[in-house]
Amino acid sequence: MTPWVHLDTAQVPGGGTLKLARRGDEFSIRLDGAELMNSRLSGSEAALATLAFARLGAAARVLIGGLGMGFTLRAALAVAGPDSRLEVVEIAPAVIAWARGPMAALHGDSLDDPRVTLAQADVAATIGAAAGAAAARYDAILLDVDNGPEAMSRPANDALYADDGLRAARRALRPGGVLAVWSVARDPAFTRRLRRAGFAVEENTVRASTSGRGARHTIWIAVRT
Repeated sequence: MTPWVHLDTAQVPGGGTLKLARRGDEFSIRLDGAELMNSRLSGSEAALATLAFARLGAAARVLIGGLGMGFTLRAALAVAGPDSRLEVVEIAPAVIAWARGPMAALHGDSLDDPRVTLAQADVAATIGAAAGAAAARYDAILLDVDNGPEAMSRPANDALYADDGLRAARRALRPGGVLAVWSVARDPAFTRRLRRAGFAVEENTVRASTSGRGARHTIWIAVRT
């Protein structure tokens, strides 16, 4: 079997160590030894975008929290209209550097698409700023941050999925806007929090792999009522 080759190590803002490795055409990013993402498992990350865009118009303004390996962004670009605007926020500078460097072929030309802006920032702060604006900013917010509502890499990410964080996301969304959230597993308590924050909630179970096999992940599509 082809061995894994270690490519780089970086720190996550707020704590934790990321390691990027490659085996042939396959990439893996690990956090403190546990695999956070793998380029063979793109199905659920792509579904995060396609399920959300099924509810949106042709000229949507969308915030994507977490660049990762770019699967959600590329899926969004495939279905977004020419007048859509996709704002990608990634907290780890190394993930952005890897997208432009060793994983450039994986990302393709997605980061150079004129519909895309990419910022190194905390998506919670971005949502908070939008929530405090005079008018709601986004038609959709797509969150693939950490492991979902059960944070793994940064305890601060818990705030995104708590009551106050969900209410902030709702204020940042236009009426009828969509909050789409990826998770490694089901979380009935999170479903209840979404409803309590003022969302109509649909819970979807999707395969991690595009082959229709492998682990099942959860995607919430929560519509601002």
